[in-house]
This record gives sequence, structure tokens and C-alpha cells, in this order.
Amino acid sequence: MGARLVEHPGRTPGGGAVTLFDAVLLDRDGTLVEDVPYNGDPEKVRLLPGVRVGLDRLRAAGLRLGVVSNQSGLARGFFSVGQMRAVHARIEALVGPFDSWQVCPHDEADGCLCRKPLPGLVRAAAVELGTVPGRCVVVGDIGRDVTAALAAGAVGVLVPTPVTRSEEVAAAPWVAGDFCEAVEEILRRQHAVQPAVRPAVGRRGGTVLVVRADSAGDVLVTGPAIRAVAHGADRVVLLCGPRGRAAAGLLPGVDEVVEHPLPWIDPDPDRVNPAEMAALTRRLAAVGADEAVIFTSFHQSPLPLALLLRMAGVRRVAGISEDYPGSLLDVRHRVPPGVPEPERALSLAAAAGYGLAPADQPTLRLRAEALATRPGEAAATGPDGYVVVHPGASVPARAAAPQRYADIVAALTAAGHRVLVTGGPAERELTERVAAAGGVDLGGRFDLAGLARVLARASCLVVGNTGPAHLAAAVGTPVVSLFAPTVPFGQWGPYRVPTVRLGDATAPCRDTRAATCPVPGHPCLAGVDPADVVAAVRVLASPG
Repeated sequence: MGARLVEHPGRTPGGGAVTLFDAVLLDRDGTLVEDVPYNGDPEKVRLLPGVRVGLDRLRAAGLRLGVVSNQSGLARGFFSVGQMRAVHARIEALVGPFDSWQVCPHDEADGCLCRKPLPGLVRAAAVELGTVPGRCVVVGDIGRDVTAALAAGAVGVLVPTPVTRSEEVAAAPWVAGDFCEAVEEILRRQHAVQPAVRPAVGRRGGTVLVVRADSAGDVLVTGPAIRAVAHGADRVVLLCGPRGRAAAGLLPGVDEVVEHPLPWIDPDPDRVNPAEMAALTRRLAAVGADEAVIFTSFHQSPLPLALLLRMAGVRRVAGISEDYPGSLLDVRHRVPPGVPEPERALSLAAAAGYGLAPADQPTLRLRAEALATRPGEAAATGPDGYVVVHPGASVPARAAAPQRYADIVAALTAAGHRVLVTGGPAERELTERVAAAGGVDLGGRFDLAGLARVLARASCLVVGNTGPAHLAAAVGTPVVSLFAPTVPFGQWGPYRVPTVRLGDATAPCRDTRAATCPVPGHPCLAGVDPADVVAAVRVLASPG
């Protein structure tokens, strides 16, 4: 293994309001300039359309710029370091200076830690720019650019070219039609979380009712938005459903929790009971909220609850709604498709006039006291640094077969990892079967807070698209995501935590939102190779 090339230092980051991104990191060939194989000649540099204008817009917005580029031609002797730097000087002459150049000079067989799709270049660029990968956007034209971004914990944007494979496009969390479109969306998302100016009527502060009536994972991804509301309110009351109650108790910024099922949200609801709805309306009135912010997923409506809130006397109501709300919403917010759920919620809070505290960051987070180790937990898990495998899922279509998870446990154990298998009380039979392949069975041993503490001490989590993936993100633990494409990965993948996505993103179940797999054989996850899981754990558990 050799050293990566660092061409010049970046600037010191500035302060200011909380934003999503500090820096944009760009692949070179195929993203900034035409891809000329092993180019060492400045005269062959040709900018791609929109690059100069797009970079100028990013700089004007205060974002720092870096380049992260594999250049195996150095290892193969096709050009020298001096020739490569002449090419880079030509690029800067055309588009202006970059704050960091990070180059991998190795061939694929060299075994370095910097060659994309490994995350080394992204991590190094973040360090040089004085930020962290989670506050960087990586723009590239092929799958390895996006894979490197996700493995570092950064945001990946794919701008396909004719050489980009269709499966790479399908797997990418964010796809832009061209460079200018990517820049436009980066800046739109950056602006969307900045608080709107609140109207003169109605004081800032008071009691705010926030709503997230769904599963534990849904409540967890709404955490940054709830903290934003709490920063501007005197008191925050969270209305949630029974499935999200345990997660609600883990969120910072929540002063009180009201639990009540909502039949227009629950996946298996009872019939609407007028007496229960009347009781809920009275309970909402008793909160004494000055206003309410209704957080929903992209396929849900805030309007039924908005009507009850009006009947309960709440004066100001905000929600995301494509449907005409009449007089039910004072703040009718709209969000384009594809935005990650935490940012979607944070943008609604901003539209209602609430932003994160200056010392806060738009990441998932739990109450500090919830993570304090309880007596006996360390004895159950053993020393820190284990790998957790969580085979269950709240939605069956998102879980790989038990035997596939057993094969993964066996492969991880054979690779020298100590594996803990976790699950809820109803999943003990599942965890026992999976753990028999070489793991420690912890099925039913921990509640949600206990699972968070187990995950906080793990080196990595292997899991499907279910609540524990977001719990891991909230404690900063990397995730190997066995992601069924029934819902978009860009919206529901682990947020701002190092991640490797595995599974067939082109499977026929894509975007069906199916709860039960509609395709015989569950092809999206049946083909996951345990060796790929071992490789992903090795990447994510390596030192930063």
C-alpha cells in the first residue's frame, strides 16, 4: 500500500447558520472533464457542459470544492506526477481553483485504502477541508463514486454518462440528469433547511405539538426536525402511535409524549371510531398547543389530523401536502420526490420558522442518558467492537431469508468477527436459528433503548431496511444495508452514517411499497453474497 497524493491544502471552514453541506467533492474524468483514458496531456482537457457555471454557483454559495480521483495511470507508468499536475493546472485555469485535490495513484491490485469505491479519498478530503464526510456531497459519473461517498458517510450524487451502467443508476440514492441539475438540487436542499421568517402574529416559543404517528424508524428519522422545533419552542409535545412510542422516548427535545393510533396512518387499522376521534380531539385540546407541525412520510396526508387540530382549537398548523388543504393548513409545504426523510421533515420545520440550534447538526441523535450502559449489559455483549446482525424487519418484504442471514453470520465468524444476533421478543425463534451459525443470540434481551446501547458499542450493523438501521445511524454506527428496493434508498437509507448498500436494486419489486414480497424467491435479497457482507464490514470497520 502506498500514500495517496495530496496536492495542496484547503481553506479553514467558516462559521454561520446550520447548513446541510460544507463541501462538494467531485470526480474528475467523466464529471468535470471528458474522460480521456490515462490523460497526461493538458491540451486534451475538455470541460463537460455546465461545469464552469455550476462550480461558480457552488463557490458563490460558500461551499468549498475538492476533487477525488482515481489515477491508476500513475502506477502503470502512463504519465508522471508532473504531467498529472499539469492537467490539473489546466482544469483550474478553466474553472478556477479547488480547495483540495485528493488522488489515488495506485492500481486496483495494489490493495490501497484510497482507491474508490473505498472511502479513503472522501475521508481525506473532508479532513483537509476541516469538516466531516457527513457534511460533504460527492458528485460522480459511475457507481464507485457513489459507493465511496456512502462508505465514508457522505452524500452521493450520480450524474450518469453513456458509460454508466443501468444497475449503477438504479442503486444510486440520488441521480441528476446533468451537472447543472445536480448543482441546482444541492443548493435547493441547502436552502430548504433554512428557517423561514415567521409571521408577526403568534409569538415564537410557547407550546408546539409535533406529530409523527408511524413506526420507530419513522420517529427516529424525524429527530432533527423535532430538535429544530424544540430550539424555538418553550415546550414540545410529540403525538405518536403505539409502534413509535419507544423511539419517541429516546428523542432529544421532546418534553411530553401523547400516544394514540391514527387509522389513516397505521398499516393495519381498525375502523374509524367516532368516540375515539372525539376523545383524541379533546386530548389534543388539553395540550394547549399554540401551533402544530405534522410530520408525514411522502405517501401520507396531514389533512385528517389537521382537521382534528382545528376542532381542538390549534391556531397555526403546518404540514406537507400536495392535496389542496383549504383552511386546514396555515403553512402548506411541498417537497420534491427523492429527498431523504430526515431532510424532508427538517424542511417542513424550516418552512414553519424553526431551525436547528447553531451547535446542533442535521443528524439523527438520541438522548445522552439513554445511552448510559446498564448493569449486566456489558456481560451479555462482551467487549466492544463486535458486529451486530439484526435479521428481522417490521415489514416482511424488507427482510432477507433466515438462512441467508445464517450464512452471513457463518461467514463473519469465519473471518474472525464476534457476531451478536439481535431481535425483539417476537423474533426469538428467528434469532436462535440465525445465531446457531456462530453468533451470540440476544433475541428478546433488549428493548429499543437497550438495542441502541448495544449498537453504540458495535463496529458495524448488518440489517435490512427497518428501524434498527436508523437506530444505528443515531448512535453513529456504520451499516451494511441489505436494502430491498420496495421504497427508494435515497429516502430511506441510513442517514449520514457510513453505509454499504447490498441487494439487487433493479429487482421487480422496485418502488412497489409492498409489505409482502410480490416476487417469488425474494430476488432482491436472495442473491446477497455473504462474502460481500464480510468485505463491506471490513471497509466500514476500518479506521477513518
